[in-house]
Amino acid sequence: MAVGKGNIYTWFEGAWRDENTPIIRAADHVSWLGSQVFDGARAFEGVMPDLDLHCARLIRSAEAMGMTPCTTGDEVAGLVREKVAQMDPQAQLYIRPMMWATESGAGVIDLDPTSSAFAICIEEMAMPGTEGFSLTVAPYRRPRQDMALTEAKAGSLYANNGRIMAYARARGFSNALSLDIDGNVAETASTNVFLVRDGVVFTPAPTGCFLNGLTRQRVIGLLRADGIEVQETTLTVEDFRDANEIFATGNIAKVMPVSKLDDRELGIGPISLRARALYWEFAHSSAA
Repeated sequence: MAVGKGNIYTWFEGAWRDENTPIIRAADHVSWLGSQVFDGARAFEGVMPDLDLHCARLIRSAEAMGMTPCTTGDEVAGLVREKVAQMDPQAQLYIRPMMWATESGAGVIDLDPTSSAFAICIEEMAMPGTEGFSLTVAPYRRPRQDMALTEAKAGSLYANNGRIMAYARARGFSNALSLDIDGNVAETASTNVFLVRDGVVFTPAPTGCFLNGLTRQRVIGLLRADGIEVQETTLTVEDFRDANEIFATGNIAKVMPVSKLDDRELGIGPISLRARALYWEFAHSSAA
């Protein structure tokens, strides 16, 4: 079981199966050369915010990887809605559509664009609480877009994210800030990150070394519409050490206040809580 601790449901080869279905063969291109992309969405409290945007990004990621997508974002979203409608309306779900290549191209290590396969995995997974989320600073850097396929949400990028997370967990922290090639803060191992100083929200400007997350974009828009200034700029570790508040955005928890950075206790600040409340209001609105 990869992420959740509950039931798993898989769409593969034209049908839903109530199991963690095997989907990749030993000789498939993806199994030895990593040509997989995915996206994530959430269902909770009867809502699935920005599902269409997550499904559309899956298609863009597949195209960035060099695949010819074998489905569309609208079709993916429709399949998800079909399955979730059969489940408890209050179920807390992690929704992960994915696409990968099965065959190699003429150069063996490249992929055959027409060999894309597709699945959706839905796992029962509770939304995390807001207490006790802590950060440290990892020594590992994020690659530039001329070093890796950073424009795609590609599984092959997550080995680096994984070691950042492992570094944090081994030291008793929930996650870690990671740096770009120039030593500035990029994001954490699994989320975009924000700081608050003197009532203004700051977040690293997208430079191509990390995904400009859909939840990140949504929260920036919600905060600005609420009259809170948000600046996208270059930020250092010291900027985060001097912050009044820190919070993170991502698919798993949506908006997560950070209560500790290394040895400094931050608590949970009012703007972090406001960002979370605004996102929940949006999620339950017709616009979601």
